[in-house]
Amino acid sequence: MASVVILGTQWGDEGKGKIVDYLAQQAEVVVRSQGGSNAGHTVVVDGVEYKLRLMPSGILFKGTLNVVGNGVAFNPKVMLQEMDGMIEKGIDVSGIRISNRAHVVMPYHCEMDVCLEEMKGANKVGTTKNGIGPCYVDRDNRIGIRVCDFIDKEEFAKRLKENLAIKNKLMAGVFGKEPFDYEAILKEYEGYAERLRPYVCDTIALLHDEIRAGKKILFEGAQATMLDIDYGTYPYVTSSHPVSGGVCVGAGVAPRDIDKVVGVVKAYCT
Repeated sequence: MASVVILGTQWGDEGKGKIVDYLAQQAEVVVRSQGGSNAGHTVVVDGVEYKLRLMPSGILFKGTLNVVGNGVAFNPKVMLQEMDGMIEKGIDVSGIRISNRAHVVMPYHCEMDVCLEEMKGANKVGTTKNGIGPCYVDRDNRIGIRVCDFIDKEEFAKRLKENLAIKNKLMAGVFGKEPFDYEAILKEYEGYAERLRPYVCDTIALLHDEIRAGKKILFEGAQATMLDIDYGTYPYVTSSHPVSGGVCVGAGVAPRDIDKVVGVVKAYCT
């Protein structure tokens, strides 16, 4: 095993979590490169079941580096909930590294996800309403808040104010909802930033160092091939690229750095 990508080849739920769990035992680095907190793996170690939404599966194995890549829609609240849950079970979380380029899921993303699905009525896509799509929309609109902004107190306050000036107009004028409270969100997210700041780094540089050092690296894909935003069964797809090429973009590694791609298949599609 050198650098291995694991993907679902259909619409998800192929059981790739079991394969990831098996290979993660041999890996020195485990990387999530896309998706968000709606993309969970369920793994069982020593008879204990763990449900992982944002956290890479390598967290369950001592000494493994666990990287949340730049392509992930990063929800700090969910991440801290998972970390606290792991700590309660005696799992060491010191090996987590979060990309400074990942985009942050904000409360208005989750609310917009709900509102947009309601407006679509019978044509709704069926999102998990975790704000992943709206977060990626803001990224592509060049108004997203990245982790590097999130952990910078002054920059975050500025970017949040700019974003709420837009989002609150949409909430009131389009969706008929109450505006978001700037001070409340600022205080809540500053608290998250204080706890997560030590785990943030340039994960692209980190991964290139690990590749050059010959480390065994496992890239675990969220969702599956037929949910790809470009190549899947559009519009019933996710908002990112759960294909092997998406790993290169979402983790910041070159195609030459991928040695093997493993596709997980169901015996039949439900």
